[in-house]
Order: sequence, then C-alpha cells, then structure tokens
Amino acid sequence: MTVNPEHADIVIVGGGPVGALAALRFACAGRRVLLVEARAKEAPIRDARALALSWASRQMLRDAGGWPDELAATAIDTVHVSQQGSCGRTVLDRADLALPHLGVVVDYPVLTASLNAALERAGVMVLWQSRVESVKSLPHYARLIVTTPEGPGMLTARLVVLAEGGELAGTLPGVKRLSHDYRQCAVLAPITTERPPQGVAYERFAAQGPLALLPHGDGFMLVWTRSADDAVRLRDSDDSVLIAELQQAFGERQGRILTAGPRAVFPLALKQANRLVSGRVALIGNAAQTMHPVAAQGLNLGLRDAAGLADALEGVADPGDARALAVFAGARKLDSHAVVGFTHGLIRLFDGHSPLVKTVRGAGMMALDVLPPLRRAFAGHLVFGV
Repeated sequence: MTVNPEHADIVIVGGGPVGALAALRFACAGRRVLLVEARAKEAPIRDARALALSWASRQMLRDAGGWPDELAATAIDTVHVSQQGSCGRTVLDRADLALPHLGVVVDYPVLTASLNAALERAGVMVLWQSRVESVKSLPHYARLIVTTPEGPGMLTARLVVLAEGGELAGTLPGVKRLSHDYRQCAVLAPITTERPPQGVAYERFAAQGPLALLPHGDGFMLVWTRSADDAVRLRDSDDSVLIAELQQAFGERQGRILTAGPRAVFPLALKQANRLVSGRVALIGNAAQTMHPVAAQGLNLGLRDAAGLADALEGVADPGDARALAVFAGARKLDSHAVVGFTHGLIRLFDGHSPLVKTVRGAGMMALDVLPPLRRAFAGHLVFGV
C-alpha cells in the first residue's frame, strides 16, 4: 500500500469549510487529525458562491484560526424580508442582538484559501486529490479504503467524520438519507444597483420564487430560486432579460438595477440523514443535511455541527466513544430538525399565491416587525441556531 497507513485519532472526509473547522478544532485540542480532500491542493476553485455566514459562524472560524481580521468580506447589518404583491415586511437589525454585525458575506474561494492556510499552520496532514471509497466501523477503530494519486491504500482511525456531500453516509449501517427534490434551481449572479448596499441583505418572496440579494463588495450577489427551465433560460439569456425580470420582482428599494454578471445554476434538493452516528463514524455538514438556500442557513448549520462535535469530544480519551458520540447526536438533533423544518416550511408557506395566504403571511411578518421580543428571538435563532 502506498498511502501512509498510520493510525490517526480522527480522519475527516471533506475539506470544505465544515470539515476544515472540525479539523482545526480537533488539532487545537491535541488530536492527531488527517483530512482527506478530493480537490488537488493547487487546483483553482471555480465556485461562484458567495457565502452568507452569521456573526456566530464568523466568530467560530476566527476562534479556530481560520478567519484573519484582514479577510475580504462584506458585513450584513440589516436583513429586510418582504413578499411581492402584498403588504407586510420585517426588518432585522444588528441592534436587535447588540452585535457588531448580523453576519458577513465572503466568496467561497477566499474562505477556502484562508482555511487551507490555517490547516497548514495547525500542522493538520491533508491527503489532497484523494477519495474515500468505503468506510467500515469496527469495535475499536474504523477502516477507510482510499484512492490517492499514488494508488489505493488503507487508513485507520478511532473516529471518522464525514463532512462531504453525503455519498458515503448512505453506505453506513442504520443510516438512511431522506430526500425531497424541489424541482428548482438557484440562479447566482453578481449585480450592481443604483444605490450602494450599505450593509443591507434582502430576502424577497417573489411570485416566481424566493430571491436573496446579499451585499457583496460594491454590489450584491443574487440568489434566486426558479424552476429548472427558468434557471437555464436566465443563465443563457442576455443580461437585460435578467435585469428586467429581477427589477419587476424586487422593486425600486435599491433604485435601478444597473448590471448583471455571469450566472451559475445549482439544482436544489433537501437531504437529511436519519441519524448522525453509525459506530465510529459521525456525520456533519452536507453529510448530515443539505437544504434549500432560503434564509441562508445550510452552511451555518454545518459549522455548528462541527463545533458541536468538537465540544462533545472535549476531554474524551477515545474520540470514537459511543457515549460521547450519543451526546453529540442528541445535542444537534433539535437545531438540525428545527432549521431544516424552518427552511422547508418557508418554501411551502410562500408557494401559495391566494389573497388569503398572502394576507396571513403579511400579518406574520408585520407581527415580527412590531413585537421586539419576538423579532429578537427570531433573529437570535438565525444567528446562533436553536
């Protein structure tokens, strides 16, 4: 075997932000961590996403050494929520929670580069351009079959943490991936408007699908849920087509929409594992759940998974200890189910277009807006989880 077969305390599969945070937390606790990542180390990251992170998520990354003060990001100070064609709106502000900001928007490649540098500083060993073919949990350790550029091999660990897209999770005993295809896609595009963002993020429940405008430098990043056919049409159309449709759906709060940049399209589906632990394997991030981007909760939930696992194993001699892993799974259950249920429920709630449904939705948003305790509680759940 050409892969170094040394036994690690913890092997993490998936080097995205969630896996990287888990690796940094475990390394800081003195664990011997090995990270397996399918991407080549020097490969350019061609990912158009701008990530909306809550202030709590930003602080978790900073505390782990992955978010230097100079990292390029755009602050979110206010979130404006409304629906097209009906009254009622809610405005969440950083003052509601007495925070410097409600969140930040950062480009995926920028955050990934920062976390990679942090992993190197922390001495985390990374197997780049490597893929885990199978995982098997045994009584005293877990075994992974991996493929690397040098060839196949085996790794062992006291705990395996899956932080990848979830393909391996479905092969674990007792784990089932429940799924729902929204038959929708997210259209992403940078846009500029007549007025600058000034720290305001918008969530707009438009007639043709919910859209978010995230402050992104001097402009915004658009995330618009559309039917699959509409998404492809908008991706391939002239800029003027997207601008006209977005202006009609969003209105004039930012003045005229001036430009729209290149579009990317991502299919949307809900996937959730029925359990977070199988033997000596734990699931976090996308391995545990993927969800609709409405309210921008997916990555924030995954980062809380990583932090929750590290917290549950703090001071535990064997990171694969069944009791400690049961504590992790139990602690994450409420947050995960609440957030998944909330995002899925929003899509269901705002899918109806009857006058009565619109009136009820508007009344709900107005109630949030005029009742400060309720608004603060809602904002707190979005920033800190449940």
